Amino acid sequence: MIHPKPRSAARKSLGSAIYKLTAAAIASLLLLGWAGMTGAHTGGMTGFATITISEKSVRYSLTLSDIAPGSLAEKMHPGQPGATPDYRPLITTIGEKIHFANEGAPCTAAEGRIVPPSATSVSITGTVDFNCPAQIRKLSIRDDMSEALGSSQHTLALIIWSGGSQQFAFGSDARETSVEVAQPAQASRGAGSFFPLGIEHILTGYDHLLFLVALMLRGGGLWSLLKIITAFTLAHSITLALAALDVIVLPGALVESVIALSIAYVALENLLPRYAASRRWAVSFLFGLAHGFGFSSVLREIGLPKENLLLSLLNFNLGVEAGQLTVVLLVVPVLMRLRSRPWEPRVVMAISGVIFVLGLMLFVERAFLPG
Repeated sequence: MIHPKPRSAARKSLGSAIYKLTAAAIASLLLLGWAGMTGAHTGGMTGFATITISEKSVRYSLTLSDIAPGSLAEKMHPGQPGATPDYRPLITTIGEKIHFANEGAPCTAAEGRIVPPSATSVSITGTVDFNCPAQIRKLSIRDDMSEALGSSQHTLALIIWSGGSQQFAFGSDARETSVEVAQPAQASRGAGSFFPLGIEHILTGYDHLLFLVALMLRGGGLWSLLKIITAFTLAHSITLALAALDVIVLPGALVESVIALSIAYVALENLLPRYAASRRWAVSFLFGLAHGFGFSSVLREIGLPKENLLLSLLNFNLGVEAGQLTVVLLVVPVLMRLRSRPWEPRVVMAISGVIFVLGLMLFVERAFLPG
């Protein structure tokens, strides 16, 4: 005769399963944070391009702050001990991977030039001129740079011609756009491409995710968590807009250091729970202001005209909020289940301890070991 397991044993088994699943999920996030600490805001690699359209020619200028490992990096060997960097392969790659066509007729790459890193700038800029067979009226643009720089590569492009300008975010999943040069620019064109970029920016922004998890670990009940997330959203939306519109601009190193400090601080509060309770929404708002400056970096650096930036900014921010909401909806139900378990305090302490170490390491790296 088979006897059913006592209910208490079943509960213990269920609790053990939940604990293992939770530990595995959050450990995966922590490992991703460890692996991505040095590039947490990039949403992958991000380049900034200016595409200037003249009568029968197009000038394409691409600025990269880093070269991802791969075939192009092997040809250029930047930062390799004992090797002199060769930046010319970037020009060749632009000529091969950037394609322009005027009303279906392809434009051909001509001469190019490089602006190498200097004592005041670590970025590399490659500029290539393309000649088109006739007066440009409708220009099709295809960007395949992700084939050389990796699938996580994004290029935020400002497209300029005598009648106007527009912007577009190129990536492995958004390679093509076109402009009607004979017509005034439409402010809404291309702005929608910033929505998925905002989603990816937060989902690959490991420091933002670590901060969110640390906030929620001791965030209290659902009402308290709602106040915390709302405060964070309002704060980073304010500074994202101010920084992207160049109203307030802070040094990038300062912003990145404060973001790292926010992770360590909130994790430390979790380890000292009597200091972490009712005012957590205020901590979320205060540090959320710094995170907003971090979110703004990719939009501000592209230098978009303000009349077009507003729609791109809105789409980017909506993307950030969508990505953030996804994380919250995944984490909160797990935390609610955990809080009914007797071993929940030990899990929170263990996870907070790891987050504190990661945040502290990130702060030391950004504040005292730049570059």
